[in-house]
Parts: sequence; C-alpha cells; structure tokens
Amino acid sequence: MVSEDGILRRSLAAILLVAALGIGFGIVSGSFAILFDGVFSLIDAAMTVLSLFVARLITRSTLESGLSDRLNRRFSMGFWHLEPMVLTLNATILFGVMVYASFSALLSLFEGGRTMEFGPALVYAGVVVAISAGMALYEHRAIRRAPSDFVKMDLQGWIMSGGVTTALLVAFAVGYAIQDTDHAWITPYVDPAVLLAVCLVLLPMPIGILRRAASEVLLITPDDLLAEVERVAAGIVTEEGFLGHRAYVARVGRGTQIEIYFIAPTGQPPRRLEDWDALRDRIGAELGGDPRHRWLTIAFTTDPARAD
Repeated sequence: MVSEDGILRRSLAAILLVAALGIGFGIVSGSFAILFDGVFSLIDAAMTVLSLFVARLITRSTLESGLSDRLNRRFSMGFWHLEPMVLTLNATILFGVMVYASFSALLSLFEGGRTMEFGPALVYAGVVVAISAGMALYEHRAIRRAPSDFVKMDLQGWIMSGGVTTALLVAFAVGYAIQDTDHAWITPYVDPAVLLAVCLVLLPMPIGILRRAASEVLLITPDDLLAEVERVAAGIVTEEGFLGHRAYVARVGRGTQIEIYFIAPTGQPPRRLEDWDALRDRIGAELGGDPRHRWLTIAFTTDPARAD
C-alpha cells in the first residue's frame, strides 16, 4: 500500500504538470480562466509541498528515533498541531483566489468580455479533465484504505480542479461551435462567465475546510469524541466505585488530546502502582484509536478541585 508521503508526491507531480499546461495554454489561447487554473494549480502545488513536509514530520515523530533529539525537545508534544494550521492556510489562500477570480470575471463581463482561441483551450481542458479524474479516483481509493486529512484535502483540490476544467471544456465547446454563427457575439463572454460560475459553485469548499481546521486550531471540543470518552469514563466510575470524573478532549489534525480525571473516595485501601497502570491501559484500550496519534492523560484524585 502506498504511503501518505508517496500519494502526496505523485499528486505534486501531477499538479505541476497541470500548472505548466494551464499557464502555457492560457497564454496561447488568451483565456484568463485557463491562466487562472494554472496559477491555482501552482498555489495548490506549494500547499502540497508543505503538507508533505508536515505529514512526514508527524509520521517520523511517532517512530522511535525518528527525529533528532533537538526536535524532540523543542516539540515534546508532537507535531499534530501543524496539520490544522496547514489546512487553515491552504483554505484561506484558496478562498482568496476564488474571490479575486470572481471579481475579475465580473469586471471582464462589464467591459464586454475577452476574445480567445477555442481550439487550444479545448485541447487543454480535455487533457486536464483526464488527469484530474485519474488522480481523484486514485486518492479516493487510497483514503478508503487509510484515511488521511492531508490526502482528503488534496482529493478535494483535484475535485475542484476537475470541476473547473469540466465547466471550461463544456463552455469552450459551446464557444467553438457558435463562433462562426449568428450567435458569435456571445463568444467574448464565454471565458469570464464560466469562470464566475465555477468560482461561485466551488466557493463553499474552502469555507468548509476552513471551518473544520479553525475549530481544531482553537481546540473546540468535538461532540462525538467527548461522548465516547464520557461513555468509557462513566463505565470505569461505576466499576471502580469512584465518585465521578472530569473529561477534557480536543482533536488536532489526526491526533486526539484526552485528559480524564477520576475522583476517588477518601479512605480507600492503597493499591500498587502496577494496578493503577493496568487500569490506565484498560481505559486506553476501551477508548480505541491509534495510540501513536493520541495524547492520553489519566489521573486519580480525591479532591474534585484538582480535576476542574
């Protein structure tokens, strides 16, 4: 099975190819929509490089002796927090590019549109639709085998790219068909009109990514994770005769941060440390998930104030 690193590397190569095609064909055809698609791909490539770097850091940090002693000291709590930061940056840039392209397309429509060559544009759109569809299918299958937020974000980028280029393909085909007819006056408006339509349709995608990533940066408690931790902790309270518990959780990228404080009654007979460790291991096993991407703290106290 190809690793997350390998998937992102292949995606990067495909993105750079699409960017080169977009800039080249955009200049030849005179299409701002194609040129925008090429620039968009360049930005996506830069974000993929950053995602690849962070994914490698996170993977190496979970391996014994995977990182240097200096990095381990400086980032003793891991690199999970970098993942939502990269997602936030990526979504913000995509959102800004979409808004800029929308206003540019509007301005062009008000100014009478722009002339372009539909032949080269059709060649470009056909090739890029094929590349985008192939990469989207490849990454979709990869995510089903091994879920990854970075690959999921990259998949959404290919879906956006494929959607943009499919719309361009249809619009350019229409423009090519009517350029020598009585409806030829429409052709200058084809390029900015389809660009505006695509931007408006795809604008919610980076907004959705931004909302989710920002919630992780702000350490907003996810309801599903809290409910699962509360369920496990309540069962332990009942089994062990504790007075109650406090749970604090957050999801940061692929990592989860969980703190559980159990409030024990005073005057209980002492237990060996090995017994407390065994109880912690049992709680961790009941919580499930990949322990490599989980920061789990379990404490026991007789003072409720220490758990608040």
